[in-house]
Amino acid sequence: MDLFDFNENNQEKTKPLAERFRAESFDEFIGQEHLVGKGMLLRRAIMADRLGSCIFYGPPGTGKTTLANIIANTTNADFVKLNAVTSGVADAKAIIDRAKDNRRMYGKKTYLFLDECHRWNKAQSDCVLGAIEAGDIVFVGSTTENPFVSMTKAIVSRCRIFEFKKLEQKDIMEGLKRALTSPKGLKQYNVKCSDEVLKHFAWASGGDFRTALNALELATLTTPLSADGETVITMEIAEQSIQRPSMCVDESLYYDMISAFIKSMRGSDADAALFWAERLIQAGCDPMLICRRIVIHASEDVGMADPRALVVATSALTAFQNLGLPEGRIPMAEAIIYICEASKSNSVVSALEEASECAKNNPNLAVPIYLRDVNYKVEKVEGYKYPHAYGGWVEQTYLPIEIKDTQFYHPSENGYEKDLVRAKVIKGNKG
Repeated sequence: MDLFDFNENNQEKTKPLAERFRAESFDEFIGQEHLVGKGMLLRRAIMADRLGSCIFYGPPGTGKTTLANIIANTTNADFVKLNAVTSGVADAKAIIDRAKDNRRMYGKKTYLFLDECHRWNKAQSDCVLGAIEAGDIVFVGSTTENPFVSMTKAIVSRCRIFEFKKLEQKDIMEGLKRALTSPKGLKQYNVKCSDEVLKHFAWASGGDFRTALNALELATLTTPLSADGETVITMEIAEQSIQRPSMCVDESLYYDMISAFIKSMRGSDADAALFWAERLIQAGCDPMLICRRIVIHASEDVGMADPRALVVATSALTAFQNLGLPEGRIPMAEAIIYICEASKSNSVVSALEEASECAKNNPNLAVPIYLRDVNYKVEKVEGYKYPHAYGGWVEQTYLPIEIKDTQFYHPSENGYEKDLVRAKVIKGNKG
């Protein structure tokens, strides 16, 4: 036998666990119940082989490529995969030409799955537009980037966007348990690990099933067999494999400390907020969770009383992403202190809730004629007063006529909002 002559079975064994264990049917698929749960639109479309062009968008390790594989296994059409990093216009055109022939000669459609689709530039994207519109191909893109920002509008406008969410811990734990007992997984290694260890893999992966599987595989392959012929994975091994320490507090205390941190921020107690933030980090909490909470507080609790709070909070989040521990704690602490010491107002949240409720209750109110788009209208649109022609502000109704006097935003008397109250009074007097 040639040294380099590997048969298909050997090649399969050398694949990473995350690839080897990839789901092949909906029964094996983990999570994303809002998309592929029983009776959901996407699942029905795939099973009926009626899926139109679409883009799967969401964090890594949440099942986008796996769902594409399920489509390939379910459909009677041709299913062709490309990766946007390594493919270009010539590859796409060759697939489109073959798809046209299949459609014309055999009435067979073609799915073109493009992984990392945000990596294609405008010229590359434009080469498939005609084929999508003509129905020669069904385009299925997969991306971790927001397609509305990272992709050309022409492609996005022709696709339905399906957003994938980070997997919940219970879903990842279920998947890990299956991997331990599956012939495609780690069954031959006779792995023994507690639910606590699996829970740590699930928690530390941050909703990324691939990360959890990779860590479990690393732990398995680097752990020697016990005297009983078992591969026993301890918490210490798990921590080393996924490079995150386990929480040194129980779940109840963990959530209690998060609650204490949130309430300390809202209550303007910088000392307490710093204390609970440090307790959380030392207990094993992801510091990015704290940074995200700071950003939320900047709008939810400080809001328009001090608009600079959001700038400080987002800057601290970015700084932590670039610095990491331990230096990243310094800008994070600065943001905590700033948010605590800033004037407080929840007027943004109140305004948002009232506006949302009003929009839900009035879905059919017409846009006033003078506010309508003038670019594609046959009729003449008149009556709009251009504010800059009046010094920057002019009395004018912007809401639908039926609710023209409704007010959602009510400035408080705190911080910057005091000036907004005065400005409203001045504007009212001018009107």
